[in-house]
Amino acid sequence: MDGPDVVDESARVRPAGPMAGYAAWYSGYRQAGLPPGRHRGLPSPYLTLIFTLDDPLTVAMHPESGRGPATYRALVGGLHTVPALITHPGRQSGVQVGLDPLAARALLGLPAGELAGLDVPAETLLGPLAAEIRERMLAAADWPSRFAVLDGLLARAARPGPEVPPEVREAWRRLRRSGGRVPVSALAAEVGWSERHLAARFRRETGLSPKEAARVVRFDRARRRAAAGGGRLAELAAECGYFDQAHLARDFRALAGVAPSVWLAEEFRFVQAAAAPAGAL
Repeated sequence: MDGPDVVDESARVRPAGPMAGYAAWYSGYRQAGLPPGRHRGLPSPYLTLIFTLDDPLTVAMHPESGRGPATYRALVGGLHTVPALITHPGRQSGVQVGLDPLAARALLGLPAGELAGLDVPAETLLGPLAAEIRERMLAAADWPSRFAVLDGLLARAARPGPEVPPEVREAWRRLRRSGGRVPVSALAAEVGWSERHLAARFRRETGLSPKEAARVVRFDRARRRAAAGGGRLAELAAECGYFDQAHLARDFRALAGVAPSVWLAEEFRFVQAAAAPAGAL
């Protein structure tokens, strides 16, 4: 859409300074003058941290079943295996942070497992810092300045606490780097734990079992490639570690709630759908 009243901006960067060790990306977006719409917040290997700018964020359907719609000025979302549904009245703006779940202890004060399938107001975890970040970003002149606010203020939230077990860190690193292709039995053997013990400790730190995490990592890679025009589904399936195209389509319906073709048609104009290199709400 074009016109004098249409705004459609987006920008993304990798964090700088200490935040480079906690987050994978920042994604800024501002849209106005568009038809009312909705966005599927898909399962991702990153926690979602969103600071809105002009209007609050409306979550019409949560990954957690049984909850009614809610609005947020700032939101933290845990890892999940079903989509959320976000609606907007034709305008929306904010900055989304792809937060490493293993950084949750340091930045949010709790393991990511306690946020599994949930979205909560960021103020409940960051306190007054959440409002300060929003105010400083609203006063900033451009996207680089807003991202610099995050680099400076979010790192201030980091605090000492219980360390994530190195075995969990290694298992998470292997899953991410392999695109979700490493069997759980191989992960357990590599870190020297039983599969049961690894599953319990991994879930506590991330919110997903190793098997669920592998599935989400594989799906996230496939849907990013699809959004970027990564070729036919059969080619994507082979590239991303699925048995075949039917396997990819089944996983897509389970994790996104719709077929790949439907998701692409729905999300083509939504900034957050492809704004980050990996993972988004």
